[in-house]
Amino acid sequence: MPAAYVLLIDAGERVLLQLRRGTGYRDGFWAAAAAGHVEADEPVFAAACREAAEELGIVVEQRDLVPLTTMHRTHGNGLEIDERVDFFFACRRWTGEPRTMEPERSAGLGWYPLDALPEPVVPHELFVLEGLRRGDLPVITAFGFA
Repeated sequence: MPAAYVLLIDAGERVLLQLRRGTGYRDGFWAAAAAGHVEADEPVFAAACREAAEELGIVVEQRDLVPLTTMHRTHGNGLEIDERVDFFFACRRWTGEPRTMEPERSAGLGWYPLDALPEPVVPHELFVLEGLRRGDLPVITAFGFA
């Protein structure tokens, strides 16, 4: 199941995160402010822009998405639904002011320096954020495998 993640990064090199709630997955954890599943017949770049609009009320142009890494991820439980491919993008330019568009699914937003992230952060997203901070994030990553 593919998903697109948009990491908004401001002029101060801070990343915008949201506090998850009411989703049934990692509620109470900080996560990318815009992320979600790629829909049928939808290119991943379009999915990333759609998620930014749906979750943050902003316009992101595909040309402003910078690929960071593609992550092959598993929960290691043998369930097909938990075998994932995640596409992470950085975005430094958008139109509009990011705001919570789905308050039933988010307990709020916050801008954080990469070296001072809140706790806890969704583990596979923390892996990406730490690699971004260090400057050694591989183009393709694997997460959750033994």
